[in-house]
Amino acid sequence: MKIFLDTACCDTIRHYADTNMIDGVTTNPSLMAHYAKKTGMTTDAIVNTLAELSNQYPVSVELTGHTIDDMKKQAKKWLDIGPQFVIKLPITHTGLAMCRWLTDTNVRVNMTLCFSVNQAVLAAKAGATYVSPFVGRLDDAGHNGIDLVANIAHVYAQHNTCTEILAASLRHPLHVQNAFLAGAHIVTIVPSLLDKMMDHPMTSAGIALFDKDWSTVCPNTRTTDTYEE
Repeated sequence: MKIFLDTACCDTIRHYADTNMIDGVTTNPSLMAHYAKKTGMTTDAIVNTLAELSNQYPVSVELTGHTIDDMKKQAKKWLDIGPQFVIKLPITHTGLAMCRWLTDTNVRVNMTLCFSVNQAVLAAKAGATYVSPFVGRLDDAGHNGIDLVANIAHVYAQHNTCTEILAASLRHPLHVQNAFLAGAHIVTIVPSLLDKMMDHPMTSAGIALFDKDWSTVCPNTRTTDTYEE
């Protein structure tokens, strides 16, 4: 099970990298634009900083070109910065063609905006490293996003497909849990959702109780994170 952080905020990546809980980063044009406006950084500066931060894991950067030639130029720009970048493409005719061209040159590709099993099949046939079904957006439209993850996992298992399922657009901890139960190899989540995964009221209550009891024999000390039941 892998967790990718869905953000373009360099400080946030530094913070969560220290937990060793993240295995990669995903970005998109909206995240990049928001962070650029917030910080005044250029997109080139953001990408260079991401490259410095993430030597140990993959970072998905999305192409915005609409022709093969434009996409090739953009992809080359990112890949020249560092091999950790994964090229992110929409599942369209042009995106699939570009995916095949990139994978034939041993470049990792994340096929994004997946909303059907058929699209996932085409992404796998194009050689994608990852396919990203958008769970929350399907739920918003009255469909069941987790069902799509499960159906893709079933088809991929039936045909021994190497493409990994990267569940995206997850809105709450139950989405994360159910995505993994449905067969996702990876989830990509916003930082606030990672925080929610770490928290549970019973854990907090247990720590408070242990601290209270311990303070009766050792005042002004903090208990460790390992307790005897």
